[in-house]
Amino acid sequence: MNPYSIIKQRRLTEKSRVLENLQHAKSNPSVAKCQSPKVVFEVDAKANKAEIAAAAEAIYADKNVKVVKVNTITIHPKWRKVRGFEGKTAALKKAVVTFRPGDQVETQV
Repeated sequence: MNPYSIIKQRRLTEKSRVLENLQHAKSNPSVAKCQSPKVVFEVDAKANKAEIAAAAEAIYADKNVKVVKVNTITIHPKWRKVRGFEGKTAALKKAVVTFRPGDQVETQV
């Protein structure tokens, strides 16, 4: 299966930026222990953790990275009203991918 059909896009939010920058933070001893780079992706809703790990390694094959751990979060749709009309927000699945300590994953922004 195409790795880009499993991993749709990279999630660039404030919270994902905090996770990415934890490896460089030295503010306190518990934060300084986090040496592994973490990246947040939006993934296919039917993909499992093994498929996500294989797709991340395939996308970053030129960087020679190895996935250590994958955590997934499923966001269910919620009802919202906008200008009197009801509708649902989009459902999505996110994956927090942890790489080996020392691996470099480029930042797009």
